[in-house]
Amino acid sequence: MKKSIRMEEEHSMEEEHSMEETPPMGTRRIGLMGGTFNPIHVGHLMLAEWALDALKLDEVWMVPAGMPYMKAAQNILPGAERLRMAQLAVRGNGRFRCLDLEVKRQGYTYTCETLEELRGKYPEDAFFFIAGADCLFSIEKWKAPERIFANCTLVAAVRGENTLPEMEAKKRELEERFCEGRKIALLPFLHMSISSTEIRERVRRGQSVRYLVPDDVLAYIREKGFYREKSD
Repeated sequence: MKKSIRMEEEHSMEEEHSMEETPPMGTRRIGLMGGTFNPIHVGHLMLAEWALDALKLDEVWMVPAGMPYMKAAQNILPGAERLRMAQLAVRGNGRFRCLDLEVKRQGYTYTCETLEELRGKYPEDAFFFIAGADCLFSIEKWKAPERIFANCTLVAAVRGENTLPEMEAKKRELEERFCEGRKIALLPFLHMSISSTEIRERVRRGQSVRYLVPDDVLAYIREKGFYREKSD
């Protein structure tokens, strides 16, 4: 990466976008955020905005997973519902998009396949895969990590789960093993403990999740009755 990452002191945190609304071709710096988004929350959006600014990205695309092979499917809402919540969450930010390619894919979804599909569609664009610090230490266990690194720059958020020296050492190890000159970026970020798991638990217990998810997402969760404790 030609420009170093700097953490700014202040960050300001229209339309819904999906793969059907094909972005124009051209050379762009595109951030990608994958995940189950079960549900999407303000931590996801803040990290996306932080990366947008720090990495000088043109856009950030949210990619809700279809059937993630590393998580128990019975605890995850259908892909169409998680996609809808993501669309509601990014509505109003013209530089955020939501893609439905993993939700529509049959069977398990793999990051390497998603990146290759996007690379085929947008060969001129530079992709930055934005993830948490834990990704840096687990990506070797993902399917075909060499194919992931071949098609993007990995961006790992530095949030306090691991020390910076630990992350820098792991970064060097992965670059030597997989990157062949392509760099991994460490992105300084706020230490936040918001998690989708905790949000689901709070909803199940009847506790407030206001300000943890965008208002439109909260209204949708309430409307649909998601995550409530089921009676026998």
